[in-house]
Amino acid sequence: MKFEIIGSGGCVSLPKPLCECKICREARLKGRPYSRFGCSLFLHDINLLVDTPEDICHAINMSTIKEIENVLFSHTDPDHVLGFRVFEQLRLNWFGISEGKECENPISVFAMDHVLEDLNEIKSKHGRYFDYYELVRNLIKCESVSESINIDNIKISFVRIESATVFVFEEGHKKVIYAPCDVKPFPKSDLFNNADILIIGNTIVGETLKNGYILSDDSFLKKDLFSMDEIVGLKKKFNIDKVIVTHLEEDWGKSFDDYKELESKYENIEFAFDGMKILV
Repeated sequence: MKFEIIGSGGCVSLPKPLCECKICREARLKGRPYSRFGCSLFLHDINLLVDTPEDICHAINMSTIKEIENVLFSHTDPDHVLGFRVFEQLRLNWFGISEGKECENPISVFAMDHVLEDLNEIKSKHGRYFDYYELVRNLIKCESVSESINIDNIKISFVRIESATVFVFEEGHKKVIYAPCDVKPFPKSDLFNNADILIIGNTIVGETLKNGYILSDDSFLKKDLFSMDEIVGLKKKFNIDKVIVTHLEEDWGKSFDDYKELESKYENIEFAFDGMKILV
């Protein structure tokens, strides 16, 4: 399986708009891998994209993606879905519509039922956006998934955590877990055992954060997000070969170089960056 990190950033892109901190200035000057788009993943084997953050069109243009046939949605936080207008940009052809021809190759959209319900609540006074994409323009075809789907030779399992989803990709004896956001507390499941790679977000990286900020012991962020020690614990608990930490927040105040230096302190734990290729 060939994965590509399309976006490794958190709910705020890097550089942050109008921010003049050292990290954001460097990101503007150097671009990738110092800059970060919103969190998204692509599996080249089956032309599958996971999530559509607001900047997904720009992220795709910076990637090696040639075609998108399938999309998964993990949950409906704005930084994971509000780029769904990419469906129009990928499939809408106004010249064809002017001749009475609608899209003939809709993108397959998969999500758990609770996620699809939330997506269908995104609407204007004219109606639901996803109804327009699916029922009017035939740009997408939505399918609710309760446990798993198979696309070609790859099995994708869906594991619900509150409002979010963890995805497990399996081909033969290879296994990759993708848990981008809102995945704490991490569920107990034998499905996660002995994975080759866990790609996980929701992680505070470091004790000293942007502008020297230090979280208080009673901060809700420590309750909602993993510490690096907890990531090490998950790796050991499920006997996972390698962990890649993604969804890296601008608030952590770290550059690409800082993350590379941190990697030397951990065994088989890496930090994602835009354009990162992962072969399993």
